[in-house]
Amino acid sequence: MTTEERYAGIIEWFSENMPVAETELQYATGYELLVATILSAQCTDKRVNMTTPELFRRFPTPEDMAAASPEEIFPYIKSISYPNNKSRNLAAMARMLVDEFGGTVPDTVEELQRLPGVGRKTANVVASVIFHREVMAVDTHVFRVSRRLGLTKNAKTPLQAEQQLTAHIPSHLLPKAHHWLILHGRYVCTARNPHCEECGIYRWCRNPVKKPA
Repeated sequence: MTTEERYAGIIEWFSENMPVAETELQYATGYELLVATILSAQCTDKRVNMTTPELFRRFPTPEDMAAASPEEIFPYIKSISYPNNKSRNLAAMARMLVDEFGGTVPDTVEELQRLPGVGRKTANVVASVIFHREVMAVDTHVFRVSRRLGLTKNAKTPLQAEQQLTAHIPSHLLPKAHHWLILHGRYVCTARNPHCEECGIYRWCRNPVKKPA
């Protein structure tokens, strides 16, 4: 099976079986998604969604968060991984958002990455979800699943995986493909005990962990 055939089969399956694929982070505005995505680094979306309602009640706008110190933000996110670093990043991010962008979330990956706490993955998520930019965010799920399926080869970093994926997936599908792969990795192609017997794209998998029953 060629790489092109593998991509074609997997894309066709997802297009037919998961026509709607969206982030599981709960948000109402671009600011809220930006904050939630920063918090989601090395943390589950479920935990983030349990945390953000109270956080956003206390800091409903970038201006509110910009006026706060990390020490004021910390109690609202203490159940999140790395709360000390993230509270500092959120405070600094909000200040830059207000001071340099007028409180409006920037719409390019390059500008988003200028914000404290925003790496390439976070920037790609926000740019694709809010602004429909044709970019591919690579998190741990996407990195693992794309390697296991054989969509990437010898990719040692998320950036290398991103470059390989964007080279083969039609650009208009990139935002959706991110969610296809992350949801597949979260619920089917899990890290420790993948459910190969339930996998609809097993036939195209280059490195199956186990044979389906």
